[in-house]
Amino acid sequence: MATILIADDDDNIRKLMSLYLRKEGFDLEEAGDGTKAMSIIENSHVDLVILDIMMPGLNGWELCREIRRTDANLPLLMVTAKAESAHKVKGFQLGTDDYLTKPFDPVELVMRVKALLKRSLVVTSQSVQLGNVVLNRRTFQVTRGGMPVTLPLKEFDLLFLLVSHPRQIFTREQLIQQIWGLNYEGDGRTVDVHVSRLREKFSGNGEGFHIETARGLGYRLIPES
Repeated sequence: MATILIADDDDNIRKLMSLYLRKEGFDLEEAGDGTKAMSIIENSHVDLVILDIMMPGLNGWELCREIRRTDANLPLLMVTAKAESAHKVKGFQLGTDDYLTKPFDPVELVMRVKALLKRSLVVTSQSVQLGNVVLNRRTFQVTRGGMPVTLPLKEFDLLFLLVSHPRQIFTREQLIQQIWGLNYEGDGRTVDVHVSRLREKFSGNGEGFHIETARGLGYRLIPES
């Protein structure tokens, strides 16, 4: 079963999360501060991290940033008392995958954890499909309705990432880091150009999805079902 790391300095919150997650069969690691959480991630196998923003040592922002420096795909669920949209935007910009505000429904927490783990399993696979489009990462082949579609490598990588995470918002900074790498010296306009090209190639042909602009954030792929 998957191992979940709960990083929160509130003992009661950790106990509540642990109670519901253990009922679902998850293995758990716990940390009361960001520094200990990072140590657990570096020295143990963790499949998903639930992290609070306000923690001693490394706070949630810093922990999120440190995790993303070494692992672009580890699922991160940020849970915090701060509900302001600016905090949500900052969380997504730093690389969190989902956001839950305290007080929260523990059942919803469990469902979000399961959804993130399911997405993560898709990412590690060699082939993904959405609608009539199939992408094979081993061969870099794309088919639409069984017919081949030619894509440059970066367009393939971008589409594979978006298809692997339907409805998840990616900022331009995240996309640059994951597709072009940390040392890329270009800017967000590169992402805009590649998204525009994908929209031209996958629009109105029964693909079953479209790429949506998340205003003020970045992009996400929306299944049409």
